[in-house]
Amino acid sequence: MKHQDVCELNCIHEEQVERVQNRLHKEDTANVSSLFKALSDENRLKIAYALTVEEELCVCDVATIIKSTTATASHHLRLLKNLGLAAIRKEGKLVYYSINNEHFKNIIQLAFEHQREVINNE
Repeated sequence: MKHQDVCELNCIHEEQVERVQNRLHKEDTANVSSLFKALSDENRLKIAYALTVEEELCVCDVATIIKSTTATASHHLRLLKNLGLAAIRKEGKLVYYSINNEHFKNIIQLAFEHQREVINNE
């Protein structure tokens, strides 16, 4: 049985492959992969989106938004902070988080914009 999505002939386009491999060699794919791993969790994606809607949210607000405990929300927020995607600010007994990276904010907004377009075009 032939598959329409597989080459029927093994043919390597060496110049193209070499160009891509040279570019990949210069890139930090491990850290980019970590970014997408962080967003592959639905709760972290909700948190990231919430932080594009509101500039800053406390851990209690985030927990309410994702319908979790503050410990769970704090765990997700800490992961985003450790990846350099979120910033933390403590005010008295409250801890606030915000997105401190415009590229990350743009990725979140573009992903949701893309999904809305997909749904509207169905």
